[in-house]
Amino acid sequence: MRLFFDARYIRPDFHDGISRYSTELGAALASLTPITFIISDKRQLAKLPEGCRYVKIHDPTNIMEPFTSLILNQYKPDVVFSPMQTMGSAGRKFKLILTTHDLIYYRHRIPPRMLNPMIRAGWVIYHLTYVPERQALNGADIVATVSQTTQRQIEQVKLTKRPIIVVPNAPQELNQYVDKIELAKKPRNLVYMGSFMPYKNVETLVKGMKYLPDYTLHLLSKIKPARLAELEKIAPRGAKIVFHNGTSDEDYAKLLADGGILVTASFDEGYGLPVAESLILGVPVVVSDIDVFHEVASSGGLYFNPSDPKEFAERVKELDDDGLRHHLSERGKAHIETYSWQSSAQELLNAINLLVAGTIDNHGPEEKTIATPARHS
Repeated sequence: MRLFFDARYIRPDFHDGISRYSTELGAALASLTPITFIISDKRQLAKLPEGCRYVKIHDPTNIMEPFTSLILNQYKPDVVFSPMQTMGSAGRKFKLILTTHDLIYYRHRIPPRMLNPMIRAGWVIYHLTYVPERQALNGADIVATVSQTTQRQIEQVKLTKRPIIVVPNAPQELNQYVDKIELAKKPRNLVYMGSFMPYKNVETLVKGMKYLPDYTLHLLSKIKPARLAELEKIAPRGAKIVFHNGTSDEDYAKLLADGGILVTASFDEGYGLPVAESLILGVPVVVSDIDVFHEVASSGGLYFNPSDPKEFAERVKELDDDGLRHHLSERGKAHIETYSWQSSAQELLNAINLLVAGTIDNHGPEEKTIATPARHS
């Protein structure tokens, strides 16, 4: 079987969510079966398995993207997997699996700021209706997604008539950076790792510091000056809030380990990787009461109404209880350990083998979902 893996979403500088997903899943899959990686920049090879086979084509934002399948036909792949859904499928002579990570931007139509103005405009138009993505996904044989929550949302809006598989994210191992987790002392560092997009709702965390004078809120990610000014304007007087404007994985892990609590008030997520990263360390999490966080954290988290800063603060204070803190740490770690890149890669490979064997009926409106077994803590 000639299996191709689309690695063009890997960032040569630093990982975002899609970049890390591509890198980790690609490496795990390559440990199970031979792969040819599709790249658009030779710097991407530094984050792929050493000595891997690859072909180089255009960047996924290139005007040639709708014709990608025609370009790949010359390499005669049997199956192509892409961790996104932008790859054009017209004229393909191979099996194709496309991925959609979440439906967030249909509900929150503000494009990522790193895109250039032309792409941002196209991005907005694309998300005005489900039609473009529905057409893209129906051009595949199988659709992959990263959580059971997103799988249900895809089914609810009838985004595709293709079979759906769940190939989950998995936490990176931050343990390499820390010797131990300071669970014995009462936590006073509140750690937020994520963007400052409006749906991330960092405002609730900032406003909640009014009720948490003994705590410090650490906002780790890079932030634009205008967004920084917006959040500083609403910060309660005297609140201890640190804008790190970017940090390393090592510093991130050490801050979590030093009496840390991972916090997020997001209204919407496709998975919630920082939550998973904290749980694998044994660090407690206080997160918004949304379905996907219950999926990722299960009984290892404390939940609050993301529109209520005072309730957020109340949940944080509950973790002064030593017994509760240790209980949540144990429950969260046990649950998140059921996620790994190796198991995700195996689930993807199982679906690929079924596809190649012709045992997946991918035509017509009555397809069955290829269900991933539910995870329980």
